[in-house]
Amino acid sequence: MDAVIKLSLALMGLALCLAFVRLIKGPSLPDRVVALELFSTLIVGIIGVISIHTDVASFLDVTIVMALMAFLAAIGFARFLERGGPRDD
Repeated sequence: MDAVIKLSLALMGLALCLAFVRLIKGPSLPDRVVALELFSTLIVGIIGVISIHTDVASFLDVTIVMALMAFLAAIGFARFLERGGPRDD
């Protein structure tokens, strides 16, 4: 069981690094927002795996709150783009 948890944490850590690279290099604002959404999803996954490994149920509450905040941020960005995005007045 420990090998599976270590492997999943290592793969999510690698995906986190790749998402961070896309967040920095992203050519456009929507690319960066998608990378940030992926970043938050991976953080939720990592906390979930740690919660399973340590048998601490309160970590799952943290993951639920973080997932809801990431969802609301994605909705807010979508509404921002729907209204025209950044303007150069």
